Parts: sequence; C-alpha cells; structure tokens
Amino acid sequence: MKNIYVAATGQHIGKTTSTLGIVANLQKMGYNTGYCKPVGQRYLSVDGKIADKDAVLFAKVIGFDVVPEWHSPVVLANGATRDFLDRPEAFDYPGDIQRAANHLEPSFDVMVYEGTGHPGVGGVVNLSNADVAKMLDAGVVMVVEGGIGKTIDRLIMSIALFREKKLPLLGVIVNKVIPEKHDQVSKYVGRKLEQMGIPLLGVVPFDRTLSFPIMETVNDAVGGKVVFNGHRLNNRVEDIMAGSLVDLDEFSAFRNILLVVSHKRLKEAIEKVKEIAKLKKLDRTPLSGVIVTGDGKQENWFKLETIEHPYFIRNEIPVLTTTLDTYGSVVKVSRIEVKINTRTPWKIKRAITLIREHVDFDLMMDNLKKLE
Repeated sequence: MKNIYVAATGQHIGKTTSTLGIVANLQKMGYNTGYCKPVGQRYLSVDGKIADKDAVLFAKVIGFDVVPEWHSPVVLANGATRDFLDRPEAFDYPGDIQRAANHLEPSFDVMVYEGTGHPGVGGVVNLSNADVAKMLDAGVVMVVEGGIGKTIDRLIMSIALFREKKLPLLGVIVNKVIPEKHDQVSKYVGRKLEQMGIPLLGVVPFDRTLSFPIMETVNDAVGGKVVFNGHRLNNRVEDIMAGSLVDLDEFSAFRNILLVVSHKRLKEAIEKVKEIAKLKKLDRTPLSGVIVTGDGKQENWFKLETIEHPYFIRNEIPVLTTTLDTYGSVVKVSRIEVKINTRTPWKIKRAITLIREHVDFDLMMDNLKKLE
C-alpha cells in the first residue's frame, strides 16, 4: 500500500493545512509524492472545466499542472446531489475516481488523497470519505481539533465509518492545540489513543498567524465595495479596532489593524490613529485596512469625496465601504473562517513548517509500509 487518505472530524479543523504539510514534507524527505482531491465541493474554473479549489492551490504550491480529471475528478457543485438522486444511473463517480487513481499512482512513490468535510460528507452520492478511502485502498490519517474530552469524543465518532469498512488508521494528528496545553493534550489524548490501538502522529500547536484574514476576505465577509487602493487587498489583518474606540489603551498591537468606522466619525478616527502612531514613534501606519460603514439600511449612503482622505493615499491603505453598520461589520469580520490560499504565502510556508516540526513522519511511513 502506498496511498494516504487525509480525513478530518469536521470542517475548519486544518485538513488542507495538514495535507499540504504532509505532501511538502514527504517530498522533502525524498519521496516522489502525488496529490489528488477525489471529491470536492468548492471549485474554480480551469481551462473551461471545474476543479476543487484545494487542487488548484496544491498545483501552485507544490508545482504541477492541475488536470481536473486527474487531480479533482468529482466536484459536488450546487445541485449535484439532487441530480444524482434523480438519475443515479447517469453518473459514474466511482469510475471517475478510479480512472484518476489509475493515471496518477504509477508515477509516484506515495499518493496523498485529501478528504472533504467530515467523514460522512459525500455519503448522499455513495462517496463518503470512508467509501472513497476504501475505493483507493488507502491508509487513513485523521486530523482532529485540539482538546481532550471533546477531541476524543469526536474522534471516536469519526473513525467509526472507517473502522466499519476495515480501513487501517495510520494515525491521528491533533491540530490547533493551545500551546500552554500541549503537554496535557499529548499525555491524555496519547494515552486514550494507545488504549484504542491508534498511533498519535503529532500534536500541532495553534498558530495565530494562520487565522489572520487578508483584506480581500474581509471585503467578501462584509459584502463590501473597494473604493481606494484595491492593489493592497493582500494586506493581513491581525486585529480589529472600532472607530469609536480608537484610543492608545485599546491597541493590543501596533501593526496590521483593521479600522472599522462610521463615515460620520472617519476623519476623527484617522486623526486619533495618526496621534497614536506619532506617540509610539511608528515608522509606518498601524492600519492594514479601513472599513467605512453605513447605517445598515441605505445602499448608496456615501459620496466618494466625503470619505477620501490623504492618509489613505499616502500610506496606500485599502478602503472598503459597506452598508452594514459598525457593529454588524465587526461581527462579520470576527466570524471569518480563514482558509489558506495562494494569496497568503506566509501561511503556506508556516503551515508546512508547523507540520514538519510536530508530526512524526517516520512513524507515519513505517505504519504505511507495514500495510504492504
């Protein structure tokens, strides 16, 4: 057996981050490692065809030309499940996946297949994560979010599908663990996994930098309109500051701050930011971006000249407008689920390093070789 299937107990656990780390680090260890996302949901257009967004990401990061039929053979886009239930005979999803595997696997020492969502996702079209892993004859790496009790409970529930199909578990990666609890989690989760006969491959600490959104993501979250410096939407956001609270004591950091302010208080807020920057002797603006908010009701509440400010031009600060009020905007931004993408290269590099430092790849590969 030379196939690894990376699954997770749910969404936003760090499956893509872990998969990226596994592929990149196996390559670094000298293994010719391939990648495929057999079942996807969110997609991008590639040469007139659709491919899962993660397959497109991996193609750019790892360095291969994405071919949708091989690297993203099944995409369950909107309406796909209804179409399948209406006419299941019209689809050959297992055949699509098997053809991709047959094409890719001979070219690589190891194939890493990335799952989608929680273990049951895809079951409606008979392609749950366990179904697909079984089809691909893969050993499973399970990614679970950090903790102890809840982590173990979710893990037990999640591995049930795989065990039902008698799939081998190569091990578990516990992700996003609060650094102060690293030793506790390693001890107690490790103890429980040992009782269950499952290897603990690694305990990966939560890294706050991986949760920072960029201004492009912020704009999407608030349904915004970019009015100034759209070329700076890659700016990262490390903290949020409401315009009514701009005060020296409220700054937890002095860089990469998103200012969210009503158009009525914009000039006043900018003056306060300038004063604080001067007081702290900053050599650059602490702002990574600005959201100028409306009243939550009117669509066209502003005129461009009323929110234009030389500070934005001088410091190349991206400025968005939204019909949401300040409170609504802050709530939307604070709820952003951040995903790694090609516009966040610092996250890609950090994710690969984190997985390399905290996952036992020798143990993973030894367990894989035992299945041959």
